[in-house]
Amino acid sequence: MEFKYYQVDAFTDKIFGGNSACVVPLDSWLRDDLLQKIALENAVAETAFFIITGDMIQLRWFTPEIEMDLCGHATLATAHVINHILKIKESAYIFSTLSGELVVKESGGLYSMALPIRVAAPTPLPDQLRDSFSIVPLESYKARDWLLVYDSVESIKNIKINRAEFDKINMLTGGVIITAQGIECDFVSRFFSPQASILEDPVTGSSHCTLIPYWSERLGRKEMTAMQLSERVGILKCTMLQDVVLVAGKAVTYSSGVFYIPD
Repeated sequence: MEFKYYQVDAFTDKIFGGNSACVVPLDSWLRDDLLQKIALENAVAETAFFIITGDMIQLRWFTPEIEMDLCGHATLATAHVINHILKIKESAYIFSTLSGELVVKESGGLYSMALPIRVAAPTPLPDQLRDSFSIVPLESYKARDWLLVYDSVESIKNIKINRAEFDKINMLTGGVIITAQGIECDFVSRFFSPQASILEDPVTGSSHCTLIPYWSERLGRKEMTAMQLSERVGILKCTMLQDVVLVAGKAVTYSSGVFYIPD
């Protein structure tokens, strides 16, 4: 069997920036173990598989290790493939996912995603998590992901991870967000996943389900610009609404090709 794939850099307008995702259109679902093996072979943070069924697009996301319940950058990359490459022009793209229906709209090359709100509650920091980071945070919160708040952009840039300690943490699909108020933007962040083959995710749309409500309340703003300070760097336009958050960014195609699965 022959399958097309597209590799897209999301939350950037330049290749080698933002976060890379592979996007694979399907006519019908392959076995879960095959989807997982394809994602492992692709060796990027996320591989998105989608099937268009009428007005609805079924969408699933896989890291090299597991299926995820939500991935923002791979959703944005999928919308880019459907809009820009497949030339299917719609006022909105509605995705059916493990996190419910996700809606993506495109305007002038900017893709805006409505994502669920995940408010983090103040939670004492476990010793093992504290020992994993070279700098102790000012505050700690927990939603799906841990949210650790620091005093400065420099702390976010300079923090080091004790991988041996960090990988002892059992978080299933969650990870750890570190964040601080920005200088050139409203807030900055980085995102890390224990036991993952890719320790630091370059740009994480889903983490902003938690970051946006936190910083909206703290800054007293509904519209904000965020930067994820990985080596690749990502820019995200963020909006806090009553029942969802909007995360917007650009995308650029890096490559396309074909892979083969034996019949």
